Amino acid sequence: MTTSHGPRQRFPTKRTEQGVSLIELLVAITIGALLIFGATQVYVDSRNTYEINESTARLQETARYAMSVLEPDIRMSNYWGLLKGAGIIGNQARQDEPSAGPPTNCGANYARDLVMNIESSDGSSTFACTAYRASAVASADTLTIRRAAATPSTGATGRLRVCSTRVMGELVTDSSGCTTAPAGQVNDLIVNAYYISQDSTDRPGLPSLQRIALTDGPAFVAEEIVPGIEDMQIQFGVDPTGMRGVATRYVNPGDVAAGEQIVSVRIWLLIRSETPEVGFVDGRTYAYADRDEDNGKTANLNAASAATQAYEPADGFRRLLVSRTIQIRNILGT
Repeated sequence: MTTSHGPRQRFPTKRTEQGVSLIELLVAITIGALLIFGATQVYVDSRNTYEINESTARLQETARYAMSVLEPDIRMSNYWGLLKGAGIIGNQARQDEPSAGPPTNCGANYARDLVMNIESSDGSSTFACTAYRASAVASADTLTIRRAAATPSTGATGRLRVCSTRVMGELVTDSSGCTTAPAGQVNDLIVNAYYISQDSTDRPGLPSLQRIALTDGPAFVAEEIVPGIEDMQIQFGVDPTGMRGVATRYVNPGDVAAGEQIVSVRIWLLIRSETPEVGFVDGRTYAYADRDEDNGKTANLNAASAATQAYEPADGFRRLLVSRTIQIRNILGT
């Protein structure tokens, strides 16, 4: 329609001016909030899962590294160069015999007790060596390996060495007079004493696998293998005949009967995370080796009564229990 002044102007109707109603706005906000909450929850759950997987991966890595150190040492136990067995090696001495050489922080004859090529104590209270900061975990087992080094030595003085031929052997501090190859061979004497310490060298309160090793002097020096190891338990596989080299039963340290031969070692390691996790509680009861619930439960591995008790920590640290059975390669000698 037109007028004398031009086309009639149309104004918007009330309906075309309407926006979002209050109810529609609230519904939209609610849906948006739910979507944001869902996305946030997915992110939080993913992050928690990642942190758990990362923590578990670190525990597994610690376990693998600890076993990679212990296993080859145990396998080589009772290796004495060119000689089969340590029985006829001269200048050795049992630990309860008079001193056969300069005393060390592990006792006078601790390095010279070659017949005890593998030794374990059920609880660190009987450990002969001086532990790092004197903080060995009281209820953890210890493990000592004595053997000759896998490769011949080029040195002559400065440490204990095994001089061997096919028919004789001698423990010496000066190997310059030993028979030369190919009739004879000189190998460094290896003595490694493993134990669990309450403290890491870098962080007090963080348990760790430690080793006291024979070195130049001769003397023993302490060194950390890996932090995060809370407990170590040992059992020996024994051959009652002493001739077959096959384990028919596993016993605790100190329960090997006369005439039985140790042919394998079963070892348990309890790995602990370095820091506690927020909102996590370890509610498991760890029963392994000679730790048995029938003997009670403990939350303190350093308690004197905890040696045979199951472990129930009930704290915020994540843990991993691993076990391995290791066959001794030189069961009946080299």
